[in-house]
Amino acid sequence: MSQLLDLLKIAQEEQNGDLFKLLDSTYKRSDVKPTGCPDAIIWEGGNPAGGVKPVAHAFTDMFALNGTLMALDVLGLPFLGVPMMAQYRHDSKLKSLEWFGKLDYTALKWSTAGDFMVNDSGKKVVVNGKSANAPLRTAAGVYCNVRPYGGITSIRFMPGLPYSQDKKKFAVDPATGNIHSEMNTPGVRMAYAARLFLQMVNETGQIGRVATKPTQAQEDAINAGIMRWLLQGTQFTLKRKYTVDAYEEQRANVDAIVALLPADFKAGMENWKGDIYEHISDTNFGLLLHDMIRHRKCIVYATDLDGDRLTDLMADAPDVLRDWGQIVLDGAGVKEDMKKLWTKMGFTMTNGKDMTSVMYRLHGAPIYEQTLGSADAMLLRLLDGDETVGGEKQPYDPRIHFVLINEAYKAANPGNKQLADWLDAQLATFDKIYAGDSRPRYLDGYKLLKEAITPWGA
Repeated sequence: MSQLLDLLKIAQEEQNGDLFKLLDSTYKRSDVKPTGCPDAIIWEGGNPAGGVKPVAHAFTDMFALNGTLMALDVLGLPFLGVPMMAQYRHDSKLKSLEWFGKLDYTALKWSTAGDFMVNDSGKKVVVNGKSANAPLRTAAGVYCNVRPYGGITSIRFMPGLPYSQDKKKFAVDPATGNIHSEMNTPGVRMAYAARLFLQMVNETGQIGRVATKPTQAQEDAINAGIMRWLLQGTQFTLKRKYTVDAYEEQRANVDAIVALLPADFKAGMENWKGDIYEHISDTNFGLLLHDMIRHRKCIVYATDLDGDRLTDLMADAPDVLRDWGQIVLDGAGVKEDMKKLWTKMGFTMTNGKDMTSVMYRLHGAPIYEQTLGSADAMLLRLLDGDETVGGEKQPYDPRIHFVLINEAYKAANPGNKQLADWLDAQLATFDKIYAGDSRPRYLDGYKLLKEAITPWGA
């Protein structure tokens, strides 16, 4: 077994020390620099044996940081690390978001608490940029977030909040393509998100559902207009249509955005095909439930805020459906466990914690993102020396780190079967160690994983 990282020391330094200095003494500074960022601080580590391409990891806070360092140390895969801890982000005025966003590698980011408190001239304040999600998306050129779960895939256009009603303020800037209302929505990114939606419908043969509100919100009328413009000259079938052709209605605004797109933006689309249904977003909430229970695979395209609600529904519905199923079974006097029956019936969704989130950007490979909601409190319990609060709580489960690493490294190294098989084998090893009702305490689990797993290329 190779040398262990002092994970507890890392956690202690994060709370009351110099975490940056510790990480700088642990990892080598990389020669890799994002385009236009000569002062970027990037760490590197792991073994690039077999020509494996590294993944860029955001080094953030609490277990998002600690669990990442632990998993990377166990697996030994090549990585680039960007300092994105809350205090560092705050002190450097979010500079590292640009570094991370401009790295041309498949990337992995954790979304942590937005109300993280940091020191600022002796006062405790909320970190600049809060969770950093919005400024990172802007800096990284993110245009949509793709979330597959069970048979449903949600494509959420971002960044944009399409709820302007004020027609007087409403216009498209011909220089940038930004749709101006109460806020600026990047129309060019909107076009990329709509095209990715159609590409995925074409490639999968799944139903395509459009969830916009062209009759209620100005930006959504342009969104719907871009979709209709993209559909022109393709083999797609519009199975359900909005009453009004939003491209005809918003032609001048859509054309102003189209003028900023690459000349070959629609190249090859003449052969794309599939069934597209135009719904208002509210309708899709109900349709998704029917799609879920009937195992009907579909891809849904939604705007930022509605897309967020749709993915919440995707995450929460399986628990509700299982609970309702158990009530029906009990009411009918059937001695059956709905959770077991759920799996037997071929449903794979659990509770949303295993839902992958992938952000696509205009330049560079996608960013894999996951939320660690209660990881802050968990790490504080570890530091207090009572990880389970006298047996009331379970120790931290780092499986999500290994799952996300599995997906991100496969995406960064397509066609590398040796790596893919190895990643799956290590996940299976993890599951053996963490099997059963009583999972190991965090530091004990780390030691067991180090003993059981030979790092990549060793």
